[in-house]
Amino acid sequence: MSAAESTAAPSTRPEDERLPFGRTIAYGFQHVLTMYGGIIAPPLVMGGAAGMDTAQMGVLVASCLFIGGLATFLQTLGIPFFGAQLPLVQGTSFSGVATMIAILNKDGGMQAVFGATLASGAIGILLVPFFAKLLRFFPPVVTGTVITIIGMSLFPVTADWAMGGAGAEDYGSLKYIALAAITLLILLALTKSGVPALARLSILLSIVLGTIVAFFMGLADFSGVMEGDMFAFPTPFAFGPPIFKVGAIISMMIVILVTYTETTADMLAVAEITGSKVDPRRVANGLRADMLSSTVAPIFNTFTQSAFAQNVGLVAITGVKSRFVVAAGGGILVVLGLLPVLGRVVASIPAPVLGGAGIVLFGSVAAAGIRTLAKAKDDNMNMVIIATSLAFGSIPMVKPDFYDQFPDWVGTIFQSSISSATIMAVLLNIIFNELSFGKKKTISPRTIYKYQMDALSDGDKVVDGKLFDGQGLEVRVIAEDHGQAGDRPMPPL
Repeated sequence: MSAAESTAAPSTRPEDERLPFGRTIAYGFQHVLTMYGGIIAPPLVMGGAAGMDTAQMGVLVASCLFIGGLATFLQTLGIPFFGAQLPLVQGTSFSGVATMIAILNKDGGMQAVFGATLASGAIGILLVPFFAKLLRFFPPVVTGTVITIIGMSLFPVTADWAMGGAGAEDYGSLKYIALAAITLLILLALTKSGVPALARLSILLSIVLGTIVAFFMGLADFSGVMEGDMFAFPTPFAFGPPIFKVGAIISMMIVILVTYTETTADMLAVAEITGSKVDPRRVANGLRADMLSSTVAPIFNTFTQSAFAQNVGLVAITGVKSRFVVAAGGGILVVLGLLPVLGRVVASIPAPVLGGAGIVLFGSVAAAGIRTLAKAKDDNMNMVIIATSLAFGSIPMVKPDFYDQFPDWVGTIFQSSISSATIMAVLLNIIFNELSFGKKKTISPRTIYKYQMDALSDGDKVVDGKLFDGQGLEVRVIAEDHGQAGDRPMPPL
């Protein structure tokens, strides 16, 4: 980025760069468009499972946007002990939906869900320091694998969008796929344009232009934008006071562990992309922000908060590393939560348009992971770690019903591709690279004399039975030993 694009003095951290106001808002809006579908999915699923009407589901969605925006403020701007100050968008996590539906059906409805979410978030704040100390178990072979699986786990999402989105009429129709392809071509053309501003706004502009194309194709409908309230502030405990049940809280603690894992992976991924430094203290601050947001979220009728992986991809593809851009996206989320009419505008963007943009967006996350894997030591041990972890993490994507016969807590942990791959990569790295029984401790049975060793220099090597020095010149080898060892026979080299 040129000096003209920055309004502040150079920062020692890439994420602290400040951009002009207009570009900050535009880039922030890109982040909102990227994660909007993901952030409203959990409240829609939970509202449907609870049998809520349209107005009640609207409350859940508005609350989700409002708290997501505040959580993003906390994570990006930070206060003492809370917030990683990294360009991470926060929002309602989908990883706990299955557990929350089980609580909904067994433990007292939505009030029990909110109670378990609040209590587990508060407990999670206390456990953060212990989890943050595990950062040493995330070398490049682990972080690269996790970042790669983050991108891969989002491929089904973009494919579903490209086919029209779940529940769409004529799902999978060629007209939807054609619209996604047109959006993709627009994005690629903008990226290749040679104009830096267009390249960095390629996601936003391709979505806007793709939506215009969709309108003329008859695939965009904005008729419902003006229906409903123009302004609404989330009402605390709109569905009644929380109910605290031990079993439900324990179940949600498993979700908290999954959230720890996913958010840590996202922090490491965005740090790798931006070139930021992340240590255990910074990870702990980020996780505490997650947990504080998750504790406050049920008060305003929403659920566990976590970092959004798809926005890590946006940072990678645009090269915009500023955390203040993401904070602007958080401000837009707050406004959307207070002005449902604006949320309905964003919600009207056709899913295939998002699908076309998502191909590049999510693919860039996987590409960043592959780049990180290149930094890992190239040996068979790491190859096994990478291969096994990626395959294990892919199981929930290719066979979503794989864990249906397992206990619920197993499905909660391993139904997430990110959690599955992370757990496997960490365990295998400990077994193969950390524990002594996984390393060779014996020495070769072959021996040479000390005077022979002294005669060698750094860079000497044997090729086809001949000895060469560091400059590539052949070293003369005497057939019989006439040296200081007397009549000792020369052992085989």
